[in-house]
Amino acid sequence: MLSANEQRVTMVGDAGGLSDTISAIATPQGRGGIGIIRISGSQAVDIALALCNRNQPFSPRFAHFHHWYDAKGDTIDHGLTIYFAGSNSYTGEDTVELQAHGSPVLLQALFERTLELGCKAAEPGEFTRRAVEHGKIDLSQAEAVVACIDAATLRAAKQAQKQLDGAFGRRISQYMDDLTSVVAHVEACLDFPEDEVPELFYDQLHTRVETDLIQPIEQQLNSKLGERLFEGATVAIIGEPNVGKSSLLNTLSGRDRAIVTDIAGTTRDTLEVDFEVNGIPIRLVDTAGLRTTNDIVEQEGVKRAKSAAETADIIIFVADAARSETWNPEDHFKDLYIHLKVMNKIDVADVTPPSDFLAVSIKSESGLDALVETIAKQLGDFDLADESAMVTSSRHRIALQTSLAHIQAGLDMLGREEMIDLTAMEWRRAWSTLGEILGIGDVEFILDKVFSEFCIGK
Repeated sequence: MLSANEQRVTMVGDAGGLSDTISAIATPQGRGGIGIIRISGSQAVDIALALCNRNQPFSPRFAHFHHWYDAKGDTIDHGLTIYFAGSNSYTGEDTVELQAHGSPVLLQALFERTLELGCKAAEPGEFTRRAVEHGKIDLSQAEAVVACIDAATLRAAKQAQKQLDGAFGRRISQYMDDLTSVVAHVEACLDFPEDEVPELFYDQLHTRVETDLIQPIEQQLNSKLGERLFEGATVAIIGEPNVGKSSLLNTLSGRDRAIVTDIAGTTRDTLEVDFEVNGIPIRLVDTAGLRTTNDIVEQEGVKRAKSAAETADIIIFVADAARSETWNPEDHFKDLYIHLKVMNKIDVADVTPPSDFLAVSIKSESGLDALVETIAKQLGDFDLADESAMVTSSRHRIALQTSLAHIQAGLDMLGREEMIDLTAMEWRRAWSTLGEILGIGDVEFILDKVFSEFCIGK
């Protein structure tokens, strides 16, 4: 026999609305003090009432202490039930969160009970996708949710928070508003073709597009710091044997990971360690010493060293100040660009290093602060006038690049009356491309791709 609450849920479900209500375990797998079940949709409240065997409605944004029951009326668990009305919820729908004990067994039982009562198991990112579809956040903010969760450094987390607060989306919206305005001015010329358009009009419009659109977008694209904060970077340390590569890895990472000896060829394979430079996550790669050898194992190590260098974002070439034969990276790499050249053991060698080398002593740690600062600059770690406008994903970069190309194409045709309609068309294309960043327009394929990267329960 179904309870009165269950009958009410079933009747509404038969009307076709219940399938829109989703639920999921919103906390990570494993044991913990608290576990959360999230329910969202038109029947979220009715399902929660049935779980609690309660008839009295919940007060919004108030923590209610309840027992939650199975179909036989036995207690599954007890904890806090919190109801968020659609207008004030994360998803834009009626949402209920059950704060239970963090037992995987109890949470699974509670989750399965919500399914029995008519919930659908949420897909990855479905709660946040509903937030986008109900206008609570834009698509760039939804991506920032993942960035907040995945941030590997505090600086990255703070940048993700800026994007989540909508700073980046507001900048894109401003570009779109500017494009709407300039397109309106251009189309006014189309509406009154018999009127001669003064040259001053085109000059003013040209200046406006350059100042309000092209220059700020180019500034955003010129920095890769935002992407580095989330995607990180690989830094490969290369050089001949016994120049201090492994010592540099140990010192920079603060961990005694690489074996350091006076024996040439100690490092036979690549060795990776994670650390950060000014909030940018770095994967530091130590490599085998570059030299000609008959040792088959060491030959493979040299081969892997060269492969690591070819795929790295930053290459640090280390030389021994006392051994001039180690100073020339071209002996091993003909066409590879070396980002940083480091002259080690400068404290024990009475030499003046070439001007393109950074002098350090890894043993005494002299010059290492300057080295770290130089690495940071190579990674794009410089202050922007507005950090909230930083590009933080390849999707955003591609969209901005495409939009900028359309804006520039339209600008190149501006002032040529026979092409005024093409100018407007290019700028409308730029507007649509920017809209993809925010999830505006027919972007279902983009939504599917973005939310496939989410975890269940978010």
